[in-house]
Amino acid sequence: MTRYFAGIDSGTQSTKVLIVDDDGIVTGRGQAAYGLIDGLPAGHKEQHPKIWVDALKASFSQALATAGIAAEDVAGIGVSGQQHGFVPLDVHGDVIRPAKLWCDTSTATECDDIMNAVGGRERYQDLIGNSLPAGFTASKILWLKRNEPDNFAKLDCVLLPHDYLNFRLTGERRMEWGDASGTGLMDVRKRVWSEEVAAVIDEHLPGNLPPLEDSAVACGHANGDLAVELGVSPAAIVSSGGGDNMMGAIGTGNTGGGVVTVSLGTSGTIYACTEDPVIDTQGEIAAFCDSTGKWLPLLCTMNVTVSTELTRGLFGMDVRSLNETASKAPAGCDGLILVPYFEGERTPNVPDGTGVWFGFRPKTASSAHFARAAMEGATMGLGYGLNRMKQLGLSPSEIRLTGGGSKSALWRRIVANVFNTSVVCTREAEGAAFGAAIQARWAVERQSDANFPVAEIVRQWVMPDEETRCYPDSETVERYEKLQQLHNEVSRELRTAFATHYGIIS
Repeated sequence: MTRYFAGIDSGTQSTKVLIVDDDGIVTGRGQAAYGLIDGLPAGHKEQHPKIWVDALKASFSQALATAGIAAEDVAGIGVSGQQHGFVPLDVHGDVIRPAKLWCDTSTATECDDIMNAVGGRERYQDLIGNSLPAGFTASKILWLKRNEPDNFAKLDCVLLPHDYLNFRLTGERRMEWGDASGTGLMDVRKRVWSEEVAAVIDEHLPGNLPPLEDSAVACGHANGDLAVELGVSPAAIVSSGGGDNMMGAIGTGNTGGGVVTVSLGTSGTIYACTEDPVIDTQGEIAAFCDSTGKWLPLLCTMNVTVSTELTRGLFGMDVRSLNETASKAPAGCDGLILVPYFEGERTPNVPDGTGVWFGFRPKTASSAHFARAAMEGATMGLGYGLNRMKQLGLSPSEIRLTGGGSKSALWRRIVANVFNTSVVCTREAEGAAFGAAIQARWAVERQSDANFPVAEIVRQWVMPDEETRCYPDSETVERYEKLQQLHNEVSRELRTAFATHYGIIS
């Protein structure tokens, strides 16, 4: 009898659901879109968890319909979620206020205050293994305490977005190592909560943090209120799930050395799989745990498809015309570069940053130059981080590309040449949702064989799409190396202006 597994990716802009059979074939798909809460002050990015639940219901129903199966046929469910979001629950399990998201940069002051309270950034890194950029969960908790004390007084449990959906599916409040390592509260080396860091936020906070579990341990059975509404069998297994990057790593086959995944989504991420934690004393590469029992050194930038979407709107283009127009400009755009910090930036840590076009002159005053520079600027923002990864000893042999931007052949060529590495997509483009489905099957297999390896499912299911493969061109690589240096220099020179001017007027 064929088994089916549901992979759910609850993202910033939409929820996607894949139904995958035993052979790794995607038989059903569903998607439901949503947005952020409007009218918030600059830097504040929030959503109410109810929209994630509603979108999950709609996309799950759609996926079942396209697969031609009933909800009772689903044997396992895995949930991928946007990282770092703060979902505060009261003692009854109700959401206290909207979730502050990964892209919320309003808590930069709280980041500094937490690190200073434990003795400075170096001391904080000794305790956690990471620095604390705006966006990590810990600073959001202190923000709530300072700005909404009545809501903070109700706080009983801190969850991340995917944990909240797991809670609604199983009734269990818990976190797994992967997503928890992005809270700024977990010692990533020992995989335990740092009570010292939690206590500087509030003396009661250690008691508000849920139990930590190995990512291989299933969250539970599908007998929560949401699972009942979906019609899933209570015998179905809900895996631990994980952050979207952790699930994207599984879904792109990044579960061993050599492969590096690059995600071109709303944000941009680069991550690798290592047997030991990679600690960056400069705090630019996050030392995360993955969701298979290893580690996931990761760089995140906040502006990737943000850049292309804003440029599309500026010139009234659709996605297809943006790509066609961008292809008319030469590599390097005749010196026009975009510093794409439209939403502030996390790497480098410039929460008050803005978008800056540099090199605008008559020769570059065309829609083609602006369109291509948007792709190149976002890629060079990631290139800054890849170079830092190389300094820490990581040497990619292949880039696995995922996310919306990976659908562009031109963008794939840009990535190959900026990174000077072979680039390929996987046959299943929805890496996070597919990774969640893989983990769901892993959780089901472990019910009868506790030692069943996730790598075996990855080997069977994850295949590169060779038609998308791009190789770097030496002449273009050399041109981009020079442009990368200019991009880095312009970014450095602008940071003081961002902090002293735009931070004041925003």
